[in-house]
Amino acid sequence: MKRSSLRWNTALIVGGILTALLIVTALLSLVWTPEVPTRVRIALRLKAPLEAGLLGTDHFGRDVTSLLMVGAWNSLAIAWPAVLLGAAIGTAIGCAAAAWKGIADEIAMRASDVIFAFPAVLSAIMIGALVGSGPLAAVLAIAVFNIPVFARVTRGVALQIWTLDYIAAARAIGKHPLKITLEDVLPNIAGSLIVQVTIQLALAILTEAGLSYLGLGVRPPNPSWGRMLSDAQTYLSQAPHLAIAPGIAIALSVLGLNLLGDGLRDALDPTLRGREG
Repeated sequence: MKRSSLRWNTALIVGGILTALLIVTALLSLVWTPEVPTRVRIALRLKAPLEAGLLGTDHFGRDVTSLLMVGAWNSLAIAWPAVLLGAAIGTAIGCAAAAWKGIADEIAMRASDVIFAFPAVLSAIMIGALVGSGPLAAVLAIAVFNIPVFARVTRGVALQIWTLDYIAAARAIGKHPLKITLEDVLPNIAGSLIVQVTIQLALAILTEAGLSYLGLGVRPPNPSWGRMLSDAQTYLSQAPHLAIAPGIAIALSVLGLNLLGDGLRDALDPTLRGREG
């Protein structure tokens, strides 16, 4: 096995394992946690790891392990819908821009530039002013930020497909651009979109943690990794584990999804496979 092949296989395997652990932990939290995450036990507040539970307790005596498990579900429950919504709308815009070009392409790309000017945090503040802060505002903010990302990616790869001979032949016999897009273009760009989804999902988890840290995401008492970090900053000298645990959880989740995206990109890209052969 060549070195380049080993590299992408390792990324795919490690990323897949870390991502699977994240998903399994999130799903497990729906049916079981070591303790009730919202259970307050003042007598056990700020206990160190293994002194009370696997990862200790927070300033309310809540079990940190249970908070992390439920926080994994809350992160995915916001990140997944947000990315999929942004991907659906952005892919539709990108396909339309590539198929009809001209004024449609220009409008789509200029609109993407405008949306890019507003980061997810600013979008969450504006959306929160309309619908109130909370999970819905976080989902909408992250989704809006992802729309231009997927629009540009889709447009770029779709334009390459539109230059191929079999597409020209389909157009020559009068096949409608929408039908060409659905039957010929989308199946050929699906791999690129899947890779982009994994990358954006990692960014979405990071963004959700940031929004929750600022009080714009998951509302208390529901656990959130970002809110855990926000609460932990007051007790860094007394109980550093309160910040270390959610920090490691966020880092491993983002790392796993990024490695998974890199591995999928290399595995699905025929040009890279050709260079490895």
